Parts: sequence; C-alpha cells; structure tokens
Amino acid sequence: MRAIVCTTYGSPDVLQLKEVDKPEPKDNEVRIKLHAAIVTPSDCAFRKADPFIIRLMYGLHRPKYTILGVEFAGEIDAVGKSVTAFQVGDRVSGISPTTFGAYAEYVCLPEAGTLAKLPVHASYEEAAGLCDGGLTALIFLRDTARLQRGHKILINGASGSVGAYAVQLAKYFGAEVTGVCSSTNASFVKSLGADQVIDYTQEDFTKNGRTYDVIFDAVGKRSFTQCRGSLSAKGVYLTTVPSLGIMLQMLWTSKIGSKKAKFTTSGLQQKKENLAFLAELFEMGHMKAVIDRRYPLEQMVEAHSYVETGRKKGNVIITFGGQSLTPNSHTNAAYTP
Repeated sequence: MRAIVCTTYGSPDVLQLKEVDKPEPKDNEVRIKLHAAIVTPSDCAFRKADPFIIRLMYGLHRPKYTILGVEFAGEIDAVGKSVTAFQVGDRVSGISPTTFGAYAEYVCLPEAGTLAKLPVHASYEEAAGLCDGGLTALIFLRDTARLQRGHKILINGASGSVGAYAVQLAKYFGAEVTGVCSSTNASFVKSLGADQVIDYTQEDFTKNGRTYDVIFDAVGKRSFTQCRGSLSAKGVYLTTVPSLGIMLQMLWTSKIGSKKAKFTTSGLQQKKENLAFLAELFEMGHMKAVIDRRYPLEQMVEAHSYVETGRKKGNVIITFGGQSLTPNSHTNAAYTP
C-alpha cells in the first residue's frame, strides 16, 4: 500500500511517499481502507517535534511511529475473528491518537477504540472533518469548561479547525459566542453562529474591558496571564497548546484564586460516544463540516506547508484517489468557508 513515511523530524520535506506492507488486523481489530484523512497543526508539531516534549513521548532522535495522521474516515475491508461490533463494508470514521497511521491507504484499529459508523448523510470527508476539530472542541467545552446555557465565551482562532467547530458547539450548548479572527474570516465565523466577531488586527480583546466566563484559545496565541483580566470572577481559560507555561499555571490556579487555567489531552480522552454525539448533531443540522482544501496523498508536503501558514479555515483533507489537484480545485462542494 502507499503511505507517507516520516523517519526523521523536520520540515514538510521529510514526508516521503513510499510503498509499505499492508497491515493485517489482529483478532480484536478491523482494517479500514481510508478515503479521507486530516492534516492538523498537531500533525505538523509531531513532524517537527515542537514542542520538545514530543521527543520525550514519541522518540528522542527520530519518530517512534513513522506513519503520522490521527483522524480519518473509510470503509472496513477486513475484521479479526473476535470482532463483533463491525463487519466488512461498514463506513466508519475515527481517530488513532496513540499510534497514528492515517497517512496511509489502510490502517488497523481495535474495535473498542474511538471508531464509529458514519452519520447516514455524511461523506467520508465530512465525517473525517468532524473527527478533527469537532472532537477536540467537544472535550474542551463540554467536559473541561463545562459550558452552560447563558455563559459568555470568547473563542480565539474561531476560523480554524478547532475554533470553527467550537463556535458551533458553543451555540448548541446555549452560550453567547464571541469569535476572534481576521476581518477576512468575519462573515464566515458569523455564519457558523457567532453572536459577535472581533477582528484581532483592529482590536485587542484583552484590552476592551469585556469579560467572559470562558476564553478558549483554540490556536495557542494568547496566554492565561494576558487573558486573566478578561475572565469573569470564576472564569476559565483554555488552550490547545501544551506549553510548560500552561502546565505551571494550571497547577498554580488549581490552588490559588477563582480564575482557572486549563489544558487537556483531548485526543486521549475520546470515546465512541463522542463520535455518536457529533454524528447526531450533524444529522440534526446543528453542526456543519467545514472543509477548506483537499489534497491527494501525493501532495502531503504541500498540505503540511499550507497548514503551517496558519491561514486555513476549518479542515484540510487528504484524499486517497490518486488524482492531482489544481489550485482552483481546493474548494469545498459541501460547505465553503
């Protein structure tokens, strides 16, 4: 099978398209023929080993797992003899947060993992997109911040993959939503349900005097120290970037003061029920998949380079059909930001 292999840390150019052995499912596993995968800022971080803590967890000198990629959607083409929840032909989506492997034409996962059948009306690309920002935003807002109806939330980076889904989830949970993005993306963020939009090039939300029950920095650009004055008396600051600073602030605020700084390893806390919850929201029309660009597997280097510009809106999809895309075909037929 074809796969993108990463044997050393570095720039997008370290990603190489190679032929590797097709995996065989163990007794408790299913094998999935992939139709869509996602490129995320986290993938870029693992490729670069930045922050350094990645080296301590996944290989000091070189990647422990040479095929990256976490979120995917595809069709089951083989099952282990102990598998009962799935059968050949099932359309599924899921994540592989510990061993990766989604940058390949096939991947094997335990049936007990974070794997679920696709929403009835979702395409493979839409389902993969929900696995990306949707699952992350759900853990941060519902489980970590415990977002409630009537809460005021500010989402920094509201046009990105996590931010775009966070806006939709926050509205579903009944919060008053303020999105922070550039003026170029303001109408897009409004279309997702934001009540107000702040253009960060014109206004610093930490200095306008407004306060929020939750500040969710979905792009890791503003620190707890910077945001503390914009939190309500018992406000919660969330960030998706696991820096040493946020870890120390989490420890400090857990003991002192009413305002809290929080980070969570959302990928390691996922379960089938979360996928089912997002699938239900999708089917009910409460959530849209947000796809910015599509790249074939052969153009993984270009996909990583684009994600690293920080200008993507929603998801960047990897397809497995083998077609080459022209720049004009990087559009979303289902939902265009």
